[in-house]
Amino acid sequence: MSKKIVGMALLLVLVGGRLDAQRQTPMSADESKILALESAWNLSEEQKDVNALDQMLAASFVYTEFDGSFSDKTQFLKGIKSSAISSDQIINQDVAVSLYGDSAVVTGIFKERGIESGKTFSRHGRFTDTWVRQNGIWLCVASQATLISH
Repeated sequence: MSKKIVGMALLLVLVGGRLDAQRQTPMSADESKILALESAWNLSEEQKDVNALDQMLAASFVYTEFDGSFSDKTQFLKGIKSSAISSDQIINQDVAVSLYGDSAVVTGIFKERGIESGKTFSRHGRFTDTWVRQNGIWLCVASQATLISH
């Protein structure tokens, strides 16, 4: 993963820890790691850094896009790299991590803006990501996005 993305992810973990004081229950180290990975994913996608994304995704990763299209890891990464979309900003809100031993489900809302085929766009949607800890490393095995009308 690029040093810039790792640095941003670590900063987000620290900020997340400060925000954690507002929660009723303390955030676990695994929750913090997964939230940092989610943020690093957004930065990697904005920068079309498929090498960083590749390190976050399991070999068996599958993705269901908001238009219903389905892709495996290779197709997903190729789509990010060759996409006519240039995202200026991808942010997550109302993110929740539910841990189940060595698995976790992350739900939240995303907002994305950028340029697609020369036209500006703004998307707002919900996402569900499934993470699995393999050999001590959290990897995303499945992701799904659904658009929400503004």
